[in-house]
This record gives sequence, structure tokens and C-alpha cells, in this order.
Amino acid sequence: MTATATIEAVWRIEQPKLTARLVRYLRDVGLAEEVAGDAFLLALERWPRDGIPRNPAAWLAQVARNRALDRLRRTTMIDGKHRELAIDLAELEREMPDIEAALDEDIDDDLLRLIFTACHPVLPTEQRAALALRLLGGLSTPQIARAFLVPEVTVAQRIVRAKRALRDAAIPFETPRGEVRRERLAAVLEVVYLIFNEGYVATAGPDWLRADLCGEALRLGRSLAALMPDEPEVQGLVSLMELNASRFPARTGKAGEPILLLDQDRSRWNWSLIRRGLDGLNRAMTLTSAPGPYLLQAMIAACHARAGAAADIDWIAISAYYQALALAAPSPIVEINRAVAVGMAFGPAQGLAIVEALKDEPRLKDSHLLPTVRGDLLEKLGRQAEARAAFRQAAGLTGNDRERALLLARAGH
Repeated sequence: MTATATIEAVWRIEQPKLTARLVRYLRDVGLAEEVAGDAFLLALERWPRDGIPRNPAAWLAQVARNRALDRLRRTTMIDGKHRELAIDLAELEREMPDIEAALDEDIDDDLLRLIFTACHPVLPTEQRAALALRLLGGLSTPQIARAFLVPEVTVAQRIVRAKRALRDAAIPFETPRGEVRRERLAAVLEVVYLIFNEGYVATAGPDWLRADLCGEALRLGRSLAALMPDEPEVQGLVSLMELNASRFPARTGKAGEPILLLDQDRSRWNWSLIRRGLDGLNRAMTLTSAPGPYLLQAMIAACHARAGAAADIDWIAISAYYQALALAAPSPIVEINRAVAVGMAFGPAQGLAIVEALKDEPRLKDSHLLPTVRGDLLEKLGRQAEARAAFRQAAGLTGNDRERALLLARAGH
């Protein structure tokens, strides 16, 4: 491994911890990220020349501390904030006299605070996702732009606006408690799952599957689970992602074309991930008697994972879980998925009835999902002309090239 590759590997591991510790003292996410970045740039300059330090994490932390002190000393405060600056500076100098000894002190608490800060509901969802990948995933702006298939300038603006919003709203760097924590945790999990789903079926672009993006979400989810081992929804989300990720080897053909769930070669599934996901699901279910949305979705994924063949899937159980999910977290997307399960369990006519009830749902107006499922159910009912029209409609709405080709093929084009 080259020195540059080693530095990048160290950075991916240490950057979230370093940023989290700096935010505690600097009380500014943007400034903390800049200071941590300064340390990384100095490492890129010196380590190839001088060699990798004995303790790279301590080296980065010491440099970051010195840079933070320099920044605070140089800062000119106005509007009566001189005293606040002096307190910050004194605290930073007092609390971290031995940076190497302090590296692991309360680092889990700092990381947890950083996760809740980066995913604060004051930010729009797309800003939360970009900031989380930047601060917690260590991804660069170009990497995040490639992940979401948007221009780099768009990602840069999202990150800048997110950091400014957190600063202007004076969001405290803390882990919330009680009911506030439950509300905020939902926002955190939403961001992680959003990142995973964008990789699982990309909303736009040439690829059906973005395993790299799913991997980032899994890494974030596992970190969160390690920090919050007694939260059933956190454990449930990680299990859900692991069970879904286990299908990756079978989800695409040699040319990258999509292979739908019922057509997949299950021998190609990653059974190590399945065992891990099922074990996590079992642990999560011991933590609560009232499963939440992510735990319920993990239970659905487990039904697929436990079936030896497509014909063995327990669609009745899946239908029941979707009914519970519709009560726990009602949404039109849940209803679409429930329609699929009901159609498989009780016949396509019953599934179609659920779909037809959604035809005027405004949140689905620009989504390809409703006509896709409608076309599938119509096809099973022998209503071929209507099915082909539905698939053509869906093809016109999807932004994913692979999915569009699949839908047009089903429409007979």
C-alpha cells in the first residue's frame, strides 16, 4: 500500500472521531471539519517524506489541536463575544494537554453527538445526507456528487448550507434524551436508509445497483448500532440493510441488467450476511415488544432470506407485516408494497384493488412505482393491453436507465 493510500485509509477511520472531538470544543461543525482537513493535508505533505508516524491517530489529533488553537487565537470576535472566545480557548488548552492519552476518552459519546448533529431535523433531508457522508463517511465532495449523481457544485452548496444552518440555529452539540431523542433518532435512521436505498436501486443514471453507496450506509448503520446497542430500531435497520445487501451478487446479470427478486439465483446470495442479519434481527426483537418500522421491514426481509426457493416465500406473513407497517408508518410506498404482498398471498385482484385506491395519491404523481406494480398485477390477471400501457407509463417516469429498459421490455418494446 502506498503512503497516500495509507493516509487515506487512516483518514476514513479517524476523521469522524477527530471531527467529533473538535466540534465539542469549537462548537462549530464547519470550523471543526476545516481544522481536521488541515491536519489531513499536512499528513499528505509530510508522511510520504518523513514516514508514517508510530501513532497516526495521535499525530493527526495533535496537529488538529494546534491548528484549532491557532484559529481561535487569530479570530477577531465582535458583538461582545471576546469572553466566549477566551472560554473556548482556555477550555481547549486545559482539556487536551495530552492528546494521545485523550484519544479514546468519551469518543463514543462524541461520535454519537456528531451523528445527531449532522442529521438534525433543522436541515433538509438532502443536506443531512450530504453532511453525514462528509463528516461520518469521510467522503469528498466529488465522491458524494458521484454517489447521488448530482453536480459537485450542488453537493458543495448543500454541505455549506447545512453547516451554516447548524451554526445560525445554534444547534447544541449533544445527544438528545427522552422523547426528543426518539424524534431525532428517526431523522438519523432516515438519512442512513436514504443513502442505502439510493444505492439499492439508484433513482437515476446507468446503474441499477450502487454497492459502494450501500456499503457506506451499512458502515454508518453499524457504527450507530455499536454506539446504541439497546435501540431496537437501530439494530433493526442494520439487519434490514444486511439482509437486503445479501442479494447483491444475484441482483444483476453479466451486463448489469436487473434481475428481479423472484428470478434470482439464491445460491448466489451472501449467506454470511444473511446469518449476520438474522442474528441481529433476533437480538433486536428481544429489545422490544412493539416493533417499529425498520424492525418490521427487517422481518419482511427475513421472510425472503429464510425461503429456500421463491415458491417457499411466506407471503401471508409478509402481508401481515406490511399491514403492521402501514399502521406504524403509513405511507403510499408502504401501500404499494403491501399491494404486491397481498397480490402474491391472496391473488392479483386483491392486490390491484389496493393499487387502484392509490391512483389519485398526489405523492405518487411522478413516481414510476405505482404503474410498475399496477402493470405487474394486470399482467397476472391476463389484461395484457392495460399492463403494457402501465409499463410504458412507468418507463417514462423512472430516471434509472436499467429500470427503464426493463420496463420497456415488459411493455413489449
